[in-house]
Amino acid sequence: MKHIIFGGDGFVGRHLAERLVKEGEDVVVADIVKSDLPHYGRVRFVHCDVTDLEAVQKVGIGADDMIYNMAAKMLSPLQVRAKRWEFFWPVNYYGAENIMKGMDTAGASRLVQFTTDMIYGHTVQSPQTETHPAKPLGEYGKSKWATEQLAMQWRKQGMNISIFRPRLIIGPGRLGILEKLFKLIDLNLPVPMIGSGKVPYQFISVFDCAEAARLAWKGGVPNEAYNLGSDNPPSVRELLGNLIKHAGSKSFLLPTPAFAVKQTLALFDLINKPIMDPEQYLIADEMCVRETGKLKRELGWRAEFNDGDMLIAAYDEYRAKKMGAAVPATVAVPAE
Repeated sequence: MKHIIFGGDGFVGRHLAERLVKEGEDVVVADIVKSDLPHYGRVRFVHCDVTDLEAVQKVGIGADDMIYNMAAKMLSPLQVRAKRWEFFWPVNYYGAENIMKGMDTAGASRLVQFTTDMIYGHTVQSPQTETHPAKPLGEYGKSKWATEQLAMQWRKQGMNISIFRPRLIIGPGRLGILEKLFKLIDLNLPVPMIGSGKVPYQFISVFDCAEAARLAWKGGVPNEAYNLGSDNPPSVRELLGNLIKHAGSKSFLLPTPAFAVKQTLALFDLINKPIMDPEQYLIADEMCVRETGKLKRELGWRAEFNDGDMLIAAYDEYRAKKMGAAVPATVAVPAE
């Protein structure tokens, strides 16, 4: 048996690969890019574009193999409205479909599939469990929700597919939308919040995501969907206020009327000059806390990292890179 990680050179995949290697597992990284990662001396790399079914089949899936799909197009960088379908769907949906088809041909039956919490759309109940209604607001969420529907069909044909729905994943090597925030703080500029900033904001550590995938394998790959998020997320006001204090910045938090800001951002989106993705700003002032009790009960997972430490660690990494210094060795301290 071997572990094949599609998108294994990506943000979550590389950390999963490293964990599996440390356990002595045979790991294959299948990706369209190959970075200079230390564990490549102990894993096999196969170039693979998941949008090409033939390329997926050439990876060499075996009937007993454990498969992970981490290949995805994310919300960052921003896409104009006309380009969103063609940006998200080929990899997120059709790539996943090709992997499932490749598994079927090889007789493989175990898959860990990452989607997103953006499948939920507007908050109907809080905190959100996995039974929260799914009504995604944009092409990113729609492509991932369609992938979950596809997984349900393959389950009926005998596959075991564990699905993970992470919050905004944070960790070393990835800034995304946070870079805009950090630039404001470095320039001592006001930091606008959509709404009052009293609602919580929840991250999830890349390390906690990798551990969840590993535990799904260890737990027999249940045919279930699981939320991935931190415990006890602080309010936006607390989270950003502590970051500004840590940075020694003169920035201050600027509450804004949520309705007016959303309308303004929607206007910029309408003229194809997006400042923030609609799937992010439309829910920015809502109680978007994903409940993770099911994952804890069924697979023994727990969040090791807390939101405040993760955000500060990301800022420290940003500053280190900006100053040309070595990136801090640790991204955050485990949560108590």
